[in-house]
Amino acid sequence: MEKRRFLDPSQPQTLQGAVLFCYINAAFSIFYLLAGAALPLILIVAAIGAYGIANDRKWGYWLAVVSAGIYVLGQAIAFVTFEHNFNGILTLAFAVLLIVLLLHPQSRHYQRIWFR
Repeated sequence: MEKRRFLDPSQPQTLQGAVLFCYINAAFSIFYLLAGAALPLILIVAAIGAYGIANDRKWGYWLAVVSAGIYVLGQAIAFVTFEHNFNGILTLAFAVLLIVLLLHPQSRHYQRIWFR
């Protein structure tokens, strides 16, 4: 029987950071959903992908990458059209940080070799 986990300490730091960051973003997105924002739904999808990453699944990696990419695109559009303040810059920076962690060469190399 295979053991399921939420975080795999044997993965590289970049993947561990991305998984934790996806979980933290999903927790904050629940608060935004209660406030009426629809964009954080994609962060909950990223958290599902993070669970897949923690269990060495390729579908989890690609789900997290695609959802993080959609989130970066949404934050960039929101920053350009609505938010020209420090909060908008900070939100966009953290969205870019997530996609950078996921697409880091060390993360891509690890998932290419070890994920099923």
